[in-house]
Amino acid sequence: MIRLVPRSEAAPLWQIATPILAVLATMITGGILFAIMGYDPVAAIRTIFWDPLFGQASAYSRPQLLVKAAPLILIASGLAVGFRAGIWNIGAEGQYIIGGICGAAVALAAYPGEHWWLFPAMVAAGALGGWAWGMIPAMLRNWAGASEILVSLMLVYVAQKVAAWMAFGPMKNPEGFGFPGSRNLQQYPSASNPELIAGTGAHWGVVAAALAVLAIWVLMSRHIRGLHIRASGLAPRAARFAGVRPETLVAFCLGLSGSLAGMAGLFEVAGPAGQITESFGSGYGFTAIIVAFLGRLNPLGILLAGLLLALTYIGGELAQLTMQLPAATVQVFQGMLLFFLLGFDLLTRFRVERRVAA
Repeated sequence: MIRLVPRSEAAPLWQIATPILAVLATMITGGILFAIMGYDPVAAIRTIFWDPLFGQASAYSRPQLLVKAAPLILIASGLAVGFRAGIWNIGAEGQYIIGGICGAAVALAAYPGEHWWLFPAMVAAGALGGWAWGMIPAMLRNWAGASEILVSLMLVYVAQKVAAWMAFGPMKNPEGFGFPGSRNLQQYPSASNPELIAGTGAHWGVVAAALAVLAIWVLMSRHIRGLHIRASGLAPRAARFAGVRPETLVAFCLGLSGSLAGMAGLFEVAGPAGQITESFGSGYGFTAIIVAFLGRLNPLGILLAGLLLALTYIGGELAQLTMQLPAATVQVFQGMLLFFLLGFDLLTRFRVERRVAA
């Protein structure tokens, strides 16, 4: 008989090994699924995980890796801070959408003027919009005891409706021949988020993601606020006795994650997406949750996990194009990855023992 026995402390080796095991298990299970569907499993896995980096389409795919990874890393960096404190922001997708809307509103209000300060103002507006949207669940938790999980998640759907209203109403392009959607900011030089180095895919969002990883590392390892966050996550009652105010941490963590998600939305609407549409939300806010956990809530791990999940986006699109795989391939892979990660995480807290019957 097999039983799980709690460990006295988390095994460091398993904390490193479980993300790797989760990725391998996802590949194997995905291959079996592809075989059942009638596709060559080896070719499908190679197309998703190998061809974007080293295949014939790599010249196009490699620059896209940074484009896809930047918003995931930026959002996950903020989420990880709250998760370490036991504060669960599940609504980063909504904060991403609102940040994009606020940043685009600044650009459209100044159109067609060319100003050096316009793009920095858009970044600030995007961060402020995401922060404000994140502060709603923070205030409701602090003042009314509401669950930040439910409130932040429900606000995602509100944000989606706001985006649709903007696309059909206040932000609708007057020169768009009646089609919903705002002006294309890529055609507005002062408001665009261009590629900084030709052929790399790196834009200002990539720079912001790198700076966010560095800042979160400094916060969590070198700042007193990081100590308070870790203490609250490990022993909430002890942290209160030590003088840590839970209300302050809730506001800080949800505000920080909201502002980073809002910045990600701004960089996306000023760059790859180009405009506000009714379907502006791309799911990055939800995928970033997987990135945060796959990276073990560690800044360096989040950086690597963001690149891996970006690879699944690009590889999934390539598999759809070359092998006619279903469009849900990416979502299936990401779901399996989170499933296996949570399953293997048991090994960090429990050890498997064989119980001999009496």
